[in-house]
Parts: sequence; structure tokens; C-alpha cells
Amino acid sequence: MQRTLGLGMIGALMLLLAVIGTHQLYTARYAAQNDFLPRWEGARGFWQEGLSPYSTQTTTAIQRMVFGRAAHAGEDLSLFVYPFYTVFVVAPLVWLPYSWAAAAAIVLLAVCLLVGLFLCLDMLRWRVPPLLLGALLLFSLMNYYAARGLFLGQLAHVVYALQMLGLWALLKRRDRLAGAALALATLKPQMSVLLVPFLLLWGLRTRRWYFVGAWVTAWGVLMVASFALLPTWLGDWLAQVQLYPSYTRDGSPVHILTQKLLGLGDVGEGVVNALLGGALLWLWWDVLGRGRRERTLWVVAMTLLITHLIVLKTATPHFVVFTLPFLFALQLLVARFGVWSALIVLGVVFVAVWWHFLATLTGNLEDLSLFLPAPFAMLAVTWATRRAWWTRAHGTLGDGDARA
Repeated sequence: MQRTLGLGMIGALMLLLAVIGTHQLYTARYAAQNDFLPRWEGARGFWQEGLSPYSTQTTTAIQRMVFGRAAHAGEDLSLFVYPFYTVFVVAPLVWLPYSWAAAAAIVLLAVCLLVGLFLCLDMLRWRVPPLLLGALLLFSLMNYYAARGLFLGQLAHVVYALQMLGLWALLKRRDRLAGAALALATLKPQMSVLLVPFLLLWGLRTRRWYFVGAWVTAWGVLMVASFALLPTWLGDWLAQVQLYPSYTRDGSPVHILTQKLLGLGDVGEGVVNALLGGALLWLWWDVLGRGRRERTLWVVAMTLLITHLIVLKTATPHFVVFTLPFLFALQLLVARFGVWSALIVLGVVFVAVWWHFLATLTGNLEDLSLFLPAPFAMLAVTWATRRAWWTRAHGTLGDGDARA
């Protein structure tokens, strides 16, 4: 007990020092976290002033923090545009000045990245050699997709950690924890829009009643609390969601490939989306209908990949969810060729993606081509390694009811 308390105090002190350092070196000097700012100001306005996060007054306040004025036509409107229960997640930080809240957010997002890494490694039952583990820790924080999310304050990193926690808890038969984590992972609905339905169907199919019940209960609490505090939130949120495509240029990788690069139009995009969606449903049926439970974790990985290929709107920081299939591929590589092969791959991927970003950077905008390599490459790798997923002991999430 004393050892646990001591380690907890050391960990808390390290986090505090990290927040202070981040504030002094970064957020106190530079405007930062433009993805986090609208969520912070929306939550602050609600908790401190009773304003709706979706109100015109809140939107104007956000724009003044971003631009120093109201947004002009064609500029990012910086709407809150998240489900209302985001205010519960951000609430602890709204009592801090923004520069301190931004610093704390960066540190917390970094923790989410590291937690997600260790959860993935444990799910894959991979005891990584120390040298490679050090490289993975650095890669998890500094690769382009992770680092961009840290700089912008992307809550995608929180969702990634929650999704991996949910999967890990299912593997460990801690079903109540899994349900609660995956309910909160709907914070960014586009990231969980396919994963959560598949896992709930799987839970029903395998009679994991505690998991399904925990998800329904946790999500129900979020809904009841949201409507109790702001009865109009759902309509207000959907109105902002409809405006979102009008001021953002990035769509799904399939949209970028078929519409922007190949000029195939809506028909071409629709065909590719239908093929990918149909293939995913067939994979779901393989597990849910045919009972091939050894393929469950592989289908989860495929679901994450196809989600971010076809979902209406995505962002490159969302690609941190590809960590699970990426680590599995590295695990196979190490087993066959040794640790240095994985270190080389990590180095090549790290340099290549950052070089791609810098070589194609226009002003302060990342090029749309950055949306293509990661999801399509990981889809190909995960498909190519499917038999390895099926034959390894961690392929299934477990059978039958769980009471933990």
C-alpha cells in the first residue's frame, strides 16, 4: 500500500512538472491547441456563465480567442461541434487560465498516447525488449499523427485511449469497465460509429450481458445528464454538425482519393465506400454469424481501419487508432527478423511521414495527400497478416458472460 501511494505521488509530481514545463516553454508563449480551444471555451462558458456551448455568444467568444475578432467568410468557424457531454470531460480544466489549461491538456493527451501503447502491447501479449520499448515510447509521442494531435489539442487521443481500454477490458473480462470506456469513447462519434455497434453485437452474440448493460447504462447516464442540463443540445449539436463541412476541407481518405485526386465524382466515391462497407459487413458476419471468434480482434482492427477510410470527416491525428494493427505487424517482423528490423521500420515511418508533411506544407495547412498513405497501407498490411491474427491466442476477446 505504501509503495503504491509512493509511486502515485511520484507520478503526480512528474505530471505537475510536465505541465509547468509545457506552460513555460510553449503555451505561455505561443497560441496553441486550436482544436482544444473551442471545446474549452464552450465548456467554460457553460459551467461559469450558463451559456450553451452551441450559442452564438459562445461561438463569437471562441472566434475572438482564435482570431482576435469574429471569423470572416470562408474562415474556420471554430464551432463547439461536439456532443454536449464533452463539457463533463473538459470541466476540470475550465477553472484554469487558458494557457495553463492548454498545457495540462497536452500532458494529458500525451498520457493517453502512452496508455494506449501499453494497452495495445498487453493485448498482443508482447514483451518488448527494452531498446525497442524506448523507441516505441518516443515514436508514440513524436510521430506526425500523434504530435499533430498534441499541438492541436485533439481529443482523438482521449478517444483512442478509451477505445483501447475498452478492448483491453474485454480481453481481461472486465466487462463493466469495457462498457463504460466505450460509452465515453463516443465523445467523437465518427471515431466509434462502427466499432461500438460491432462490439455491442458481439457482446449480445457471446452473452456478455455485463458489457452490454454497462455500455447502455453509461451512455444512458451521459444522455440523461446532457438533456437535464441542456434540453436543446441534440438539435443544436446537429445544426452545427451540418455546418461543419462548409468550413472544413478534409473529408474521408476515400473522398480525397476518388474526388480530389482521381476525379471520379460522387459515383466513384459511393462505389468505393459501398465495397469497403460491404466487405466490413461480411467480416462482421464471419464473426457474429458463423462464430469464427478467433478472428474477432482482427475484425476489430479492420473495423477501425475502414471507419477512418469511409467516415464522412476525419483528421490525421485520428490515425493513432492504427497503433494496434501497426504493433501487430511489428511483432511479426521482430519474430522473424529481429529487433533491428522493427527499429528500422519505426525510423523510416517516422522520417517519411514528417518529410511528407514538410515537403507538401502550404502555409499552415497540411496537404490532403497526408490522409492517404497510413490508412490504405495499414489496411493492406492488416489484410495480408490476417492468418497470423487468426492463429494467435489473442485472436478472440473471450466467450461467455463475464462478471468483472
